[in-house]
Order: sequence, then structure tokens, then C-alpha cells
Amino acid sequence: MIKPTDYPALHLALAALGEGECATLSRLANASALLFEAMDGINWAGFYLFREDRLILGPFQGKVACTEILPSRGVCGASVRAKSTVVVPDVHAFEGHIACDAASRSEIVVPLLCGDRLLGVLDIDSPLLARFSEEDREGLEAFVRILLKDLSRDPDFLKEGRL
Repeated sequence: MIKPTDYPALHLALAALGEGECATLSRLANASALLFEAMDGINWAGFYLFREDRLILGPFQGKVACTEILPSRGVCGASVRAKSTVVVPDVHAFEGHIACDAASRSEIVVPLLCGDRLLGVLDIDSPLLARFSEEDREGLEAFVRILLKDLSRDPDFLKEGRL
């Protein structure tokens, strides 16, 4: 049985990490570490950044990962195409799943959106089937909103290709 994530505490911790900090890569690195420590039953947490019509590996915690994902592939690609959160209870039943870690069984991907512009995605994997709930979806979408608000203080944040 997994321990539920304390999203209010996680959101407060994320906000505290961002106070006075505006270096985007540092902020994303700390955000992925925070998620990896706070969420029970996960084996990967990190970011893919949208560059030149593809997702490029950004800061993460976990095993070695795919370095590039096309929007036409995998759960991350499905989130890019839909510009919405995608929750997959069983990645082996998801057509086109990209298996970076064979131990992963479920996945949640939350897009990083500024208006209609896609900046990247937050990707979290679990070795457990059906690990991610509606509470996780809501909590992680709020996490991304807090993160994007903080990242918008970086003067290069919204410049094309500068995340």
C-alpha cells in the first residue's frame, strides 16, 4: 500500500524552494528531486523540455532516460498532442509506450503550458499498476502551476528555446 502524497505540504515546499530563485534549470532540478522524495511508489520523476518540435530530456531523478521523444510517440507525446494531463494505469496496455525502464508499470504526464504554448512536460513513472489517482492528477497539475508561476520570473523563461 502506498502512502498518499501530502500535496498541500508539497506545494508549500515547492513555493519555498522558489523564493528568490530564478535559474530555470536549478528550479526544475529541485522540483524533480522534491517529487522523487515526496511521492511514494515512483521510480522516475522529471521534465522533458519542448525544443524544435520534440521533447528533450531535462532535469530528473531516477534511472537513465530517453534523451529525445517525438510528439507522435509514448505517453509524453500523447500529453503533448492533447495539451492535457495523461494518466496511464498500465503502460504495457498503452499503444506506443516507450519503455525507458522496464520496471515502470504506470505513468502520469502533465504538460507545462503558458497559454497555448507548450514548454515541456512533467513525467512521473511508477513500478506499480494504477499508481496515479485523480488526487495525484489534481495535485500535480497544481504543482506545475506553482512551478510555472515561479519560473516566469526568469527573464529568459519565455524566450523561444531558452527554458
